[in-house]
Amino acid sequence: MPLKSHRYSLGTRLFFSAAVCCVLILVLAGVGLTTFYRRSAERGFDERLSVYIKQLVADLAAPPETERQTIGDLGEPRFDLPLTGWYWQITRLDGERPNVRASRSLVGGQLPKLLDQSIAPNSRGLRESYVSGPDDRRLRILEREIDVGEDGRFTVAVAAPADEIEGDIQDFRFALAMTFLLLGIALVASTLVQVRFGLRPLVRLRSAVGAVRTGENPRIVGQYPPDLAPLASELNQLIDANHEILDRARTQVGNLAHALKTPLSVMMNEAGTSGGDGQLPQTVRAQAAIMRDQVQYYLDRARAAALSGALGGVTEIAPSLDALLRTFIKISQGKGISGSHTIPPNLRFRGEKQDLEEMLGNLLDNAFKWAGSTVEVSLAGEKAADTERIALLIDDDGPGLPEGAMAEVLKRGRRLDETTPGSGLGLSIVVDLAKLYGGGLTLQRSPLGGLRARLELPSV
Repeated sequence: MPLKSHRYSLGTRLFFSAAVCCVLILVLAGVGLTTFYRRSAERGFDERLSVYIKQLVADLAAPPETERQTIGDLGEPRFDLPLTGWYWQITRLDGERPNVRASRSLVGGQLPKLLDQSIAPNSRGLRESYVSGPDDRRLRILEREIDVGEDGRFTVAVAAPADEIEGDIQDFRFALAMTFLLLGIALVASTLVQVRFGLRPLVRLRSAVGAVRTGENPRIVGQYPPDLAPLASELNQLIDANHEILDRARTQVGNLAHALKTPLSVMMNEAGTSGGDGQLPQTVRAQAAIMRDQVQYYLDRARAAALSGALGGVTEIAPSLDALLRTFIKISQGKGISGSHTIPPNLRFRGEKQDLEEMLGNLLDNAFKWAGSTVEVSLAGEKAADTERIALLIDDDGPGLPEGAMAEVLKRGRRLDETTPGSGLGLSIVVDLAKLYGGGLTLQRSPLGGLRARLELPSV
């Protein structure tokens, strides 16, 4: 059962997994750093506001009442300009009526009291929060409660625009994003380099295995890292074992062929010399010939079955085809039949030369037997660089076959014309050999008017 290939290669999976991890880490780091910077920016901003609160508290706690008239002189002009977003407010908590003093920038408005919102003070006694100002502007506010003894209890609040904090955070985010973007590009590029460099030995091993399969090298060659060297060694041992099994199969098939053919030849010779033209000698000769053909057929099939899985078996098609055409043209000189082919010289069959010549020989024999004047061999279409199959077309201008008889003639031993010599096994041998190599044979109507045999085979 052939292995199914995943649509993503190992290098692609490693690259994308590393890239996703880099992006995820950078995003989490960006979120964490932005959160940390926001807290740091808020603390820095709160320190500025707490300085103004301390100054207001100091003015409020001054002993003489007359000195409190200078409350709010903080040296910051924005507290005096209307609706600048910079406000301070002092509210007396005891007494019959709340006494509120505020900066000029509030223009008669008031800041919400955090005391009323149940916000707990921090370790420094300050309440902090975000509120909406008089002009619906978002403010950062700090509030402190103070008791000045007989003069009463007060809350002192200072507020400033929150967009100053947000502006600093946005600038930080932009700088961080640009930095992390460049860092991410550098990490992804380095990951790509690492993956390509790390997987290069696997690519070389794949090429070495392909060279063995195509017959360029008998074994896997080259040096590999320590974690791949054992795999290359095991593959070489597998290749050696495969060749050993095939050599043993060739020897056994050859021995069996010799052991069977010799007695059959003796039987045929004896039948031809011992009894003349009697019924028994003729029957013995006919049956012995059938036995010889059948033995040859099954021996060829067994040999092809053993060799079809051999690693490194590659045969150039054009030279074998040239030799076969010259032979058949010479044999059929009296008929005046011409033969030609248009097979490119670099086209190769992934299999044994003997099997290729067996298939082409049977098909050409059939074509020259029935052709009127022409036999042509061509390639069906252009072989693409990434395909592993080819189709050879053998055409003749003979009488051809009816559509219904084309499938029938491919059956083993089936002949449609008993007047021509032959055992009827030729086309069935081609069918079996082609199937053993993962190909096939089909018969069609030829453009020359006769029969077209389409032979599909694996290629390199």
